[in-house]
Amino acid sequence: MKITRITAWEVPLTSHETYYMAEGKTCDTTLSVVLRLDTDTGLSGWGEVCPIPHYLPAYAKGVIPALEEMTPALIGADPIGPEALMERLNKHLIGHDYAKSAIDTALWDLTAQAANLPLYALLGGRAVKDMPLYHSITCVEPQEMARMARDAFDLGMRQFQVKLGADSNWQADVARLTQVREAVGDGPLVYGDWNCGADALTATRVGRAVAHLDIMLEQPCATIEECAHVRAATGLPMKLDESAHDIASVIAGHQAGCMDAAALKLSKMGGLSNMRRIRDLCLTLGTQMCIEDTWGSDVTTAALLHLAASTPARGIMNTCDLSHYVGPRLDPNAPTRKDGRITPPEGPGLGVTPDVDALGQATAILD
Repeated sequence: MKITRITAWEVPLTSHETYYMAEGKTCDTTLSVVLRLDTDTGLSGWGEVCPIPHYLPAYAKGVIPALEEMTPALIGADPIGPEALMERLNKHLIGHDYAKSAIDTALWDLTAQAANLPLYALLGGRAVKDMPLYHSITCVEPQEMARMARDAFDLGMRQFQVKLGADSNWQADVARLTQVREAVGDGPLVYGDWNCGADALTATRVGRAVAHLDIMLEQPCATIEECAHVRAATGLPMKLDESAHDIASVIAGHQAGCMDAAALKLSKMGGLSNMRRIRDLCLTLGTQMCIEDTWGSDVTTAALLHLAASTPARGIMNTCDLSHYVGPRLDPNAPTRKDGRITPPEGPGLGVTPDVDALGQATAILD
């Protein structure tokens, strides 16, 4: 099998409600790049990457130029066995992991299709029947966030990510966490996420004020050292996100004692090949995982659901149906949440096929 063509589409994804985060970060309409690798056998593999502005070192408009740079190493290459080809790509173009993540997903899709197996079979086998989801709540007024939490709870959700810091008001953040906890009652997982937007003192004040409520904190500060300080000062469990991006940083977070959970994201880690290695490391370290990505629609969601489904239950804190939060749906037959849980697509490969009409006119055709 040989790759014969790369087609890429830039697709605006519009959030059903604007997401407000610390330091002025927002998700409203965000550009996603969807790509298809065609082969001489007639099989095609799909990938997607959707960077959030000002979130990680990634830029949606940088994806296609990176693809153009990688095209000579891809056209004519055998896509079977993604890790070998990704190694060659890493030598051809250093860095740009976010752009490579979409290629890597498409290579795994092709490999699983060629084997006539669902992708999870190649990532470790089906380890769980379904996976718990979390529901992300935009940082607005505390009472409105509590209403959103109640609505999601009534639909079966039992894990809630509470965005914090959008108004730089630590007492409002205390109210957000308090009112969401009251709205969903005892038992469900509630965690407050600053997306690196707090200083250690502010995060510590918030954490100590809610320490009696069974709350987890997520990435309050920009560095592992600061997060470790907050973890020690508050005694609250902590999830690392932005700081946990490769094997070295995951080990550093574990050694610092501030990584009770970690967010594994496709584009942050350069795709499924790297993410699977880090998944297995987290299983060894005893770290629970949120298996997700920065943003995206049905292609990205399918990829992370396959990895989550191949992960033993002891390692899964939750996963994310990113396609639930945005429109348009690229594959209306893709999985959707039910009672706070979700299953991976069935069928060979990713198990999703985007509607080309929904994608619109191709932005780039490379051959």
